[in-house]
Amino acid sequence: MQAAGEGGFRPAFADTDQETIMEHFDVVIRNGTVATAADIMQCDVGIKDGKVAMLGRGLPPGKREIDAAGKLVLPGGVDAHCHLDQPMEVGLKMADDFRSGTISAACGGTTTVIPFAAQAKGQSLRAAVEDYHRRAAGKAVIDYAFHMIVSDPSEKVLKDELPQLVREGYTSFKIYMTYDDLKLNDRQILELLALARREGAMVMVHAENADCIGWLTEQLEEAGLTAPKYHAASRPMLVEREATHRAIALSELVDVPILIVHVSGQEAIEQIRWAHGHGLRIYAETCPQYLVLTADHLDDGYHGAKCVCSPPPRDKANQQYVWDGLASGLFSVFSSDHAPFRYEDPQGKKPGGQEVPFRYIPNGTPGLETRMPILFSEGVGKGRIDLNRFVALTATDPAKMYGLYPRKGTIAIGSDADIAIWDPHKQVTIRNEMLHHDVDYTPYEGMQVTGWPETTLSRGEVVWDGGLACGAVGRGQFLRCGLPDPARPKKVVPA
Repeated sequence: MQAAGEGGFRPAFADTDQETIMEHFDVVIRNGTVATAADIMQCDVGIKDGKVAMLGRGLPPGKREIDAAGKLVLPGGVDAHCHLDQPMEVGLKMADDFRSGTISAACGGTTTVIPFAAQAKGQSLRAAVEDYHRRAAGKAVIDYAFHMIVSDPSEKVLKDELPQLVREGYTSFKIYMTYDDLKLNDRQILELLALARREGAMVMVHAENADCIGWLTEQLEEAGLTAPKYHAASRPMLVEREATHRAIALSELVDVPILIVHVSGQEAIEQIRWAHGHGLRIYAETCPQYLVLTADHLDDGYHGAKCVCSPPPRDKANQQYVWDGLASGLFSVFSSDHAPFRYEDPQGKKPGGQEVPFRYIPNGTPGLETRMPILFSEGVGKGRIDLNRFVALTATDPAKMYGLYPRKGTIAIGSDADIAIWDPHKQVTIRNEMLHHDVDYTPYEGMQVTGWPETTLSRGEVVWDGGLACGAVGRGQFLRCGLPDPARPKKVVPA
């Protein structure tokens, strides 16, 4: 029944009269259109013990039958960049923990999340990972892995903690070129890139020039320009362009792939395109805010704080550059960058209960539940990308990028039965009251989309049935990631 293919998995088909199946399936999804990153096929999906056991027509009965006639049967999404219950500076707190965040994800068709275990300056990296496990324990509804954030690459971290953690299944980490409490200098970045090359880890880079941002912020403040809309003025595209260029150069020097996260527009895209033209392994990620929001959304009095994120949304013209990158393959990953801070909260967008200058507004927007519907509606529905590309961007390629494929990110024999059944014609007006996160707003309020997941299964269990989040709290499992193939350098030095 199972045949070898990429990673040892490929679809297998069964005849209606196959008599060798002695046991019923736990679940059979019938009559749907199954789509992966490579194929679209009319078939049923048989699920046994949490795995995809068979693809075919006329499968034997299941203990539970789901009729997907007229629906799309897609791999559950992998949101490879989101923030849940991440430790913050004193006075700030994220609204979503692993319970509310994973419920919201499941209701939006996502079945795997990869948030961040963040190291504080002076803290042990292993202690940060252990703390994050405590925060997640017994709360998640869907499966999850961890990226690490390295903010203090001490000798102990470089020689002991980080290499050992990579070998234990934490095979990706993020570094920052901005934010005073997180940023690294070029020498520190080089040391971490060299370690990643030795250990086979994937490095994610937040690419913005901290000194440029600091100088611009001071100039704006001296002129009395401190409203939320000036956040965008403090982070023009050139600060992202310069840092992206520098990150690519450091990657080239060490000969190690990197992934530039939350790319916002033309100037950074041009740097990445240059790198691709020179044969460099530079990967890129973008997010919904750069497709449907603009800097004008920050120009709404203090309500503009709801859309303060970094890099900021650009203008309408830049949205087309991002769409072109999604269609052409320049982007490998489409993530939410979910950063959940409440608007009316002294621990959120109004620190201490005050409307503060843009410098002090917590960065980030919520988007776990709306990530996939927005891309489906604006991308597939409007002909900007096809269905296979949608699956690749939201599920398959993130799973490959972070060492979870083919367990996650596809529908294939032996893969986890993480599946989202989509009604491609369902029209929804996004309202915060319908969402399941614990944030008091959505930046996409009032947006009309076509296409929404009506059922989500995680390892064969229904966790969203279109009207009720029904996954048991704590059923989500922690995933140890393999060494991702995309992290391999161009030049392999013989042992």
